[in-house]
Amino acid sequence: MPKLKTHRGAAKRFSVTGTGRIKRNKANARHILTPKTTKRKRNMRKAAILDKTNEKAIRKLIPYL
Repeated sequence: MPKLKTHRGAAKRFSVTGTGRIKRNKANARHILTPKTTKRKRNMRKAAILDKTNEKAIRKLIPYL
């Protein structure tokens, strides 16, 4: 069985925590920030844990992380 290639775009966006969950950054924090509240923008800086429904698909893209 050949080695699997890591999806480099996914590898840059996701990382695996010590407990094995997948960590992601929040969306909508790049532009059009003026109408968003300070609290909302501050919360977008924090990382989030990937939802269980998407975890299987992402694990296929990053098999060795």
